[in-house]
Formats: sequence, C-alpha cells, structure tokens
Amino acid sequence: MTQKPLAFRMRPTNIDQIIGQKHLVGEGKMLNRMVKANRLASMILFGPPGTGKTSLATALAKTLNMPFKMLNAVVDKKKDMEIAVEEAKMSGQMVLILDEVHRLDKAKQDFLLPHLESNLITLIGCTTSNPYHSINPAIRSRCHLFELHALEPDDVKTAIKRVIADSENGLGNYEIVLSEDACDHFAQASNGDMRSALNGLELAVFSTPAEDDGKIHISLEIAEECMQKKSFSHDRDGDAHYDVLSAFQKSIRGSDVNAALHYLGRLIEAGDLDSIGRRMVVTAYEDIGLANPQAGPRALAAVQAAERLGFPEARIPLAVAIIELCLSPKSNTAYKGIDAALSDIRTGKSGEIPLHLKDAHYAGAKKLNRGVGYQYPHDFPNGWVKQQYLPDALKSRKYYKPKATGKFEQAMKQVYDNINKK
Repeated sequence: MTQKPLAFRMRPTNIDQIIGQKHLVGEGKMLNRMVKANRLASMILFGPPGTGKTSLATALAKTLNMPFKMLNAVVDKKKDMEIAVEEAKMSGQMVLILDEVHRLDKAKQDFLLPHLESNLITLIGCTTSNPYHSINPAIRSRCHLFELHALEPDDVKTAIKRVIADSENGLGNYEIVLSEDACDHFAQASNGDMRSALNGLELAVFSTPAEDDGKIHISLEIAEECMQKKSFSHDRDGDAHYDVLSAFQKSIRGSDVNAALHYLGRLIEAGDLDSIGRRMVVTAYEDIGLANPQAGPRALAAVQAAERLGFPEARIPLAVAIIELCLSPKSNTAYKGIDAALSDIRTGKSGEIPLHLKDAHYAGAKKLNRGVGYQYPHDFPNGWVKQQYLPDALKSRKYYKPKATGKFEQAMKQVYDNINKK
C-alpha cells in the first residue's frame, strides 16, 4: 500500500495542534469560540497554498466529533455531493470539506444551497483565491469568510521538530540529525508553505543514506537540493530584513535604479510581497509626491498586478514601477506640510475656527454670526478671493513649502506664489 505524503499524515486532529493562524484559533478568537460553543457554521477558508486550510477544516470537524466528508469541487461530481447529503440525513448532520470551492459549478451549487440553508450540511470551503472575486455570491453570503496567513518561519520550524519527534505519523522512526542552517532553509525557502517544507524534508530523509553512526545527517546543501532553491541570507523577522527594506526605500529616494533593483531582488527572493508593495506605495507619495503625482497610482497598480500574478511573474510589474519611481523627480513637500500641521495640532496650537467659516446650515446660525461674511470664491474672477481661513492664532502659518521639481509641482508653485502675492 502506498504511504500517504508526510504533510497528509501530519494533519492535526484537534485545533489545539494547529500551527500558526492564532488570529483564528487562538484563545478568544472566532474559530476557538465556535468550538467552545460546540456550534460550527459554514465558512470559506482562503489563503496561500500550504497554510493549512484543509488541515484546519478537518481539525474543526474532529475536535467537535462531527462526521465529515472531503470532496473537491473540480474532481468530484454532483453525484458525490448527493451521497454526502444522504449520509448527512442518516447522521443528522455532515461537515462537507470542499477543496477548490471557487470552482464550484452552478449545478453543484444549486444542489447544495438548500442543504446549507437547513443546516443539514455545514460547508467548509477551501480556496487560494480571494472569495470576493471568485466565490459565487449565493454561496459566499451563506458562509463566514476567514483568511489564513502564510506561516512564519518559526511556525514551519515548529512543524519540522514535531515531525522529527513523531514516530506514528512523522519521521520519528529515523535517526535524523538536521543542521540548524538546513532547518532554517526549509523554513525560509518554503515561503510560509507548510506542505512545501514537509515535502522537502521527507525527500531529504528518504534520499539521504545513513552514515556509519546509523544517523541521517541533513545538511544545508541537501536541504537546498530538496527544496530546489539556494540558501539566501535573509531573515524576514530579523534586523537584516528591515535593513534591506530601509536600503530599498533609500535607494529609490536617492534615484539609484541599480541599487533599488538589487534590493528588490533580495526582497523577492525572501518572498515578501507585502513589504515590497507597502514600501513602493509609501515612497511614491512620501518622496516623489507632487513632483510626479501619477507615480502613486501607478505604483499601486503595479503592486495590485503583482498580487494578482504572484511570483515569479510578479517581479515584472514591480521592476517597471521601481524604475519609474527611481527616475522620477523627487518632492517631499506634501509629506512635510501635513507633518508640520500635525505638529501644531499635537502641541495644542489649533485655535478657534473663524466665524465666517462655521456651519450656517441650521436655524439660528445667523444669530450666532455663523457663516456671516463668508465670501463664495466662485463669485469672484479666477475663482479666488482674499479672506482668512486659518484660525487667528495660526493665520500666518505656512505649512506647504513648494519645490520646483517636476512640471506638475512647478505649475502648482506658480499658483501658490501668485495667491501669496495677492
């Protein structure tokens, strides 16, 4: 009989054995509360591959001792779902764990809906797709949506140690000596995909002969071969990771295309698309700003394209955007302006809003002089009239200090200077 893969054998049988996903199964969190209340609701579990969606689904059913059936929306036919419903009628209830739930066709969906309504079937759908984009609204509206996050390297290491110690379902019957850097590599190279890490570890153990001491020694080189990915010195949780992010942002600010592409490459190898996207968008607004106002929307569009594509293709829109950000003129005037305004407010310098600017859209406002004397700019040539807008205590403050970088801000500076002259 063919042995099932290690990742399958190590699936938890209780939610207490779930690794990671504390935002869902931790004390006081929603799935933990469902279990304690002994009441499981239909749900969609979505997130990257290898984050434990199916494992969590089976653990929930087993923790509550509920009968369950696992099907695949692509492979299994409507007939298989009919069988599941018949079994549910015999037992009174059934948890249907449905992989690739976003591929559920209309016939299967129409068959399932009334059974979800009656609670005969509790659906736990699993998908790597965003349910708001991919799940039919009729199904989505009847399910709670729970997002699973990519596992942290420490989570993967915890699983590896558990596997090595488990003689029943894991690799505990082998004398394994796993070097620390090999363990780190399995954790890092898997990019939060538990299945990938355990598959790599299993391959390493079965393909490495025992040495004279009877032990199987797994080195970094073996780990690299089995994960088919070279070791890369970059700890996503350590200081080095934040150093790379800092160098990445400062290289863009400094208009060094080659350095920015280098640090982008390091972040891509670390698989940290979230941090790449966040730094790109904030840099576009903080350091380029009004010098090239389209840089922000275009950077965001590139990040969204990268998220839709996933790696390795995601590198392409990211690189396009990085080159534009590097070679755009730079201006931090908007960022400096709002920080100066916030500084005044936080130190108690706010003052009273001028009476002519206060809301006058209510009975009795005029008696209180609210809105009296306000001049409507559109009634004047060029749509501008001189009047005070800042509170008296701040009426001479200048927060925005324009630069002549980029055609857009040059034009804005000219308008600003003209207004100040008047």
